Amino acid sequence: MSTRQDLIRNFAIIAHIDHGKSTLADRIMEMTNTVSERETEAQLLDDLSVEKAHGVTVKSRTVRNYYIDNNGTEYQYNLIDTPGHVDFNYEVSRSLSATDGVLLLVDATKGVQAQTVANYRLAKAANLVIIPIVNKIDNMAAEVDKTIEELLDLDESFKEEDILKISAKSGLGVDAVLEAIRDRIPAPQGDETGKLKALVFDSKFDPYKGDIVQVRLFDGQLKSSDNVLFMANKIKSQIKEMGVFSPLMTSLDTLKSGDVGFIVTGIKDAKAVRVGDTITLANDPVAEPLPGYQDVEPMVYAGLYPRGSEFKDLKIGIEKLGLNDAAFQYEPEQSEALGMGFRGGFLGIFHLQIIRERLQEEFGLDVLTTMPNSTYRVTVKNEDEPIYVENPIQFPDYGQIVKVEEPYMLAKMTLPNEMLNDIMRLAEGRRGELVDLATIGSMLMVTYRMPISEIAYDFFNELKSASHGFATLSTEFDSYQESDLVRIDIAVDYAKVDALTFVMHRSKVDRVGTEIVSKLKDLIPRKLQSMPVQAIVEGRAIARADVPPLRKAAASGTKVSKKQQQLRRQGQKKSDIELPQAVFDAILDMNSN
Repeated sequence: MSTRQDLIRNFAIIAHIDHGKSTLADRIMEMTNTVSERETEAQLLDDLSVEKAHGVTVKSRTVRNYYIDNNGTEYQYNLIDTPGHVDFNYEVSRSLSATDGVLLLVDATKGVQAQTVANYRLAKAANLVIIPIVNKIDNMAAEVDKTIEELLDLDESFKEEDILKISAKSGLGVDAVLEAIRDRIPAPQGDETGKLKALVFDSKFDPYKGDIVQVRLFDGQLKSSDNVLFMANKIKSQIKEMGVFSPLMTSLDTLKSGDVGFIVTGIKDAKAVRVGDTITLANDPVAEPLPGYQDVEPMVYAGLYPRGSEFKDLKIGIEKLGLNDAAFQYEPEQSEALGMGFRGGFLGIFHLQIIRERLQEEFGLDVLTTMPNSTYRVTVKNEDEPIYVENPIQFPDYGQIVKVEEPYMLAKMTLPNEMLNDIMRLAEGRRGELVDLATIGSMLMVTYRMPISEIAYDFFNELKSASHGFATLSTEFDSYQESDLVRIDIAVDYAKVDALTFVMHRSKVDRVGTEIVSKLKDLIPRKLQSMPVQAIVEGRAIARADVPPLRKAAASGTKVSKKQQQLRRQGQKKSDIELPQAVFDAILDMNSN
C-alpha cells in the first residue's frame, strides 16, 4: 500500500532564457486541470508586470497540481518554475533546494547554451534526478537530432531513449513528461512523525497579511494553529494562514513532510524573515537548522532616490522588495544633489532595471537611479588596512591613494567554434584575460578573468549580439586585482554634482569625459545664464562644454560679468541643478558601448 509521500513529486523546470520553461509550466497546469482552458494565458506563473513586459521569469513560482495516471492513481505534483536570465541564477539554486528532481528543457532551434550548462551543474551538484527534454520540435528551424547529440555530450549518463521530445506550446508530447515525472523523480523521504523542519526558499511582503513565506517541509507536520520559530533570528509567530498555490493561494489546515506550500506569519517587519531560514515548532524545536543558503554578493551598486514622492514611501517599497528579492541589498545614503535615498546592491544591470521597474509598477514610485559602480579596495597612505569603497563619493583623493584594486570575475562563455575569434575580441576589449579554453560536447567554453565593472555594463547583451544569440554567460567571483582606476567628477556651473561621480579605468577617461559633457549640455535644464559642464580627473578638467542659456543674455538683461563668474566659481558649494533621469540613462548607455 502506498503512503501519502509516495504519491508526491517535487520538481523544478530549468533551462536557458526563452527556451520555454513558463510555457511548459502553463501546459502542465492545463493538462492536470489545475486551470481550465478558459483561464489559461501565456506566462501564467509570471504574475509580475515586469515579467510579462520583458518575457522572462525573474521570480521562482510554485504551484500544486494533481495528476491522475492511466491506472486512476492521483499524484501530487509540486511544480517550481525558475528564472533563466544570468542575473537571476541565485533564484534557481534556491528553488532546487526544495525539489527532488528537475526537467532540463532545451530549445531545439538553439540547442544547449551556457545557462543550460550552468543550471545543469546546479542540479547535478544538488544530486537531483534530471529529465532531459527537447522543446519546440514542431518549429521549422528545429534541429532535434543535433540537440539530442548535444545533450548526450553534456552528460554521459543520458540515454537517447530517455530524452523526451515535446512542443510545450501545442502540448505535443507533454503527456510523456507527466509520466516521466511519476516514474523517474523520487518521492520525498521525510519523517512525518518527527520534529518540524521546513526550509524557507522564498518570501514576499503583503501590506495586509505581512510576511508570506514559501516553504518545503522536510520532516514533521504543521497545523494552522501552531506557533512557529524562525531559527535564524529567533522570532516566534503564530500562523495566521497556510496552504498551497494552485496557482492562486488556497488555504489548508495541515501541511506535512514532503509538501510545498505557504505560511502567512503576520510579521510586519520586512527584515525579520530570511530566505534560507529554517522553521520549526516553537514548543518543540529541532536542534540544528537546515543548511540554508550562502549570501549573494552584489556585483554592482547604484543610488536610488525618490522623484516626485516622499523618502518614507521609497523606504517602504524598498524594504518590501528586499524581502521578496534576497539578492537585492540596500542601505540609506545622502546626496547633496538628490537628497535622501538608498545605495542598492544588484547582481547586474538587468537586475537593477527590474528593481526600478518593480518599484514603479508595484508601489507607484518614480525612482531616479544613479550610475552603477562596483566595490573597490583602496590602500591609502598612513593606514594599515585597505578600505572598501561602494560609493564613488567615498573614493579617496588621488594624493592619498597607494593602490586601487577592483573585483574580478571568471566569465565562462559557451559558444560555437566558429564564433571564438569574435568573442575573444569582445572580452579582451573589456580588459579580459584568457584563463581556459575547453570543449563541452560540440561547443566551446571560454573562461576569461574580467573586472566586474566591465561585465556589469551590458556585457551580456553585447555577447548575445556579437554571437547572434548563440553564446551565453555564467559568472563567479575570482579575486581583487590592482587596476589603474581614477575618479571622474562632473561639475555643472563650477559645482561638483556628487550623484554624477563615478570610477573608471584611466585608459577610458579622456574619451568618456568628452562624451559625457557633450551629452549633458543637451540634457541638463537650462538657466538664464550659460553654464559650463566639466569632467574633472585628479584636479584637472579633461573636457568642457557649455549649457546654452534659455535666451540671449543681452536681450534678457541678465548678462553675467566676469566678476560674477569668478564669484560663482569660488563661492558655490553645491549644485542646485535638478537632474532628470535622462542624464543618468545617457551616461549608462554610453558606458555600455
